Amino acid sequence: MRIALAQLNPTVGDIAGNTKLIVGAIDRARDAGAQVVALPELAIPGYPPEDLLFKKSFVRRNYEALNEVAASSGELLVLVGFVDKEDGALFNAAAICHRGEVLGVYHKQLLLNYGVFDEQRYFEEGEGQTLIETNAGVIGVCVCEDVWFEDGPAVIQGRAGAQIVFCLNASPFHKGRLTERTQMLGERARAASATIVYLNTVGGQDELVFDAGSLVIDPSGELVARFPQFKEHFDVFDVEVGSDKKQVESPDINMLRAEVPEVDGGLQPDVAEQVPDTQEIYEALVLALRDYVRKNGFEKVVVGLSGGVDSTLVAVIAADALGPEGVLGVGMPSEFSTSHSLTDARELAENLGMEMIEIPIAGIYHSYVDALEGPFGEVEAGLTEENLQARARGNLLMAISNRYGHLVVATGNKSEMACGYATLYGDMAGGFALLKDVFKTEVYELCEYRNSVSHVIPDNVISKPPSAELRPGQKDEDSLPPYSVLDPILEAYIERDEDIEDMVEAGVEEETAREVVRLVDRAEYKRRQAAPGPKVTTKAFGRDRRLPITNAWRN
Repeated sequence: MRIALAQLNPTVGDIAGNTKLIVGAIDRARDAGAQVVALPELAIPGYPPEDLLFKKSFVRRNYEALNEVAASSGELLVLVGFVDKEDGALFNAAAICHRGEVLGVYHKQLLLNYGVFDEQRYFEEGEGQTLIETNAGVIGVCVCEDVWFEDGPAVIQGRAGAQIVFCLNASPFHKGRLTERTQMLGERARAASATIVYLNTVGGQDELVFDAGSLVIDPSGELVARFPQFKEHFDVFDVEVGSDKKQVESPDINMLRAEVPEVDGGLQPDVAEQVPDTQEIYEALVLALRDYVRKNGFEKVVVGLSGGVDSTLVAVIAADALGPEGVLGVGMPSEFSTSHSLTDARELAENLGMEMIEIPIAGIYHSYVDALEGPFGEVEAGLTEENLQARARGNLLMAISNRYGHLVVATGNKSEMACGYATLYGDMAGGFALLKDVFKTEVYELCEYRNSVSHVIPDNVISKPPSAELRPGQKDEDSLPPYSVLDPILEAYIERDEDIEDMVEAGVEEETAREVVRLVDRAEYKRRQAAPGPKVTTKAFGRDRRLPITNAWRN
């Protein structure tokens, strides 16, 4: 069977634009002589549409677009994701289009309701299976989670006679996800005795990154095809159908029939290389920022450049995502800034070819201190004065954003956000928090990876001790455990929900574990006010990890 897969990057709510992408892919598939073309889950409205689904006009326009897609199908069998409505209920659906009409519809049955997903808020569960008997073979179609369970629709369809099962997906990225998918699909293909064609979407959508990496797995569980990750891709190739399978008679099987063009075999699929772990995270961050900026109508971002490792990494990713002309760096030295802070920032800007301006904040800071001398009296400088500096910088970045329309990208990492080592309305200010789900130790790994591609990050940025530089001689380790100690504790507590007792049993010093957990629990109110940022771990702050701010529970 000659199939076309269109790994597209739709935009939520841009139904007209998404439809144009889909029809363009259908035309390419027809020109390439394909028999079947598959498009991603909810490709027409974009994924996830969230509460847009409560708008009647949105669902209605989605139907109008489906009719446009069906009208373009011709002799091709087109599988595309859309929102269906029956008797007042909404369904995450796959339309089967052929010869200008919607031949049939499949409703997703296993609705995700964990982590970042809340599909049960919007959709009803589908029932029954749909198979399409063609002159080239029998195929099934399911949606995303329907393939993840060993007794789910994908396996049922294979056992009912489908030789190829198409699974339309919008599956978000986190570290190691592609490996998980590949292993799982091998198990399902063997259980179904069918080839599974797993088509994933690509792109950034608020906190989510869709990494693509579409897969084809044969009935023995072997990898047949893999599309590139983190980019749109289109290809047409032949898949071995195998011998006829005995169809299981069942009242739950809806058998459709379609006549597709005849083809001669011989188009071999490609197997793209799987991206290594650190590069995978880097490419996810590049894609997330690029799409957030462009899909929200911005042309340029502004980044506060301190000469530190976090702001450096953000600036480099921004330059890779948008081009150096799309990034403005702002150095804002204070009297506590070290000399190398500005020289490192200037060297970075020169290496990247990006614009950088400098706005000293000493005068602004002292004007704040002078204004507060009356109500405060004479007090020793402390956290209040440190935060005044961070907020002065945040105000300047937001002023630039207001004046020129640039998006402010916050530079804090997950380790800092976890422990509350961040200033509300200061370094947390911004429209997008790029490193929000990246631990500090990973920040260094990402910098090392990027320098292995081309050496743009000054060595001193990576080698010097991390510091907020808000008081003389300040180091992060004055307030936090070393990041090599801190990050494993955070990962255990945040991502694996381990108790202190579990950590101590694993070898963590109890007093350190208790202090870190205390810091994390106290900082929930800050994280609730943080800018959105892309998910790259198994449990990101926000949609993934939802804890009450007012919370008296302590481990």
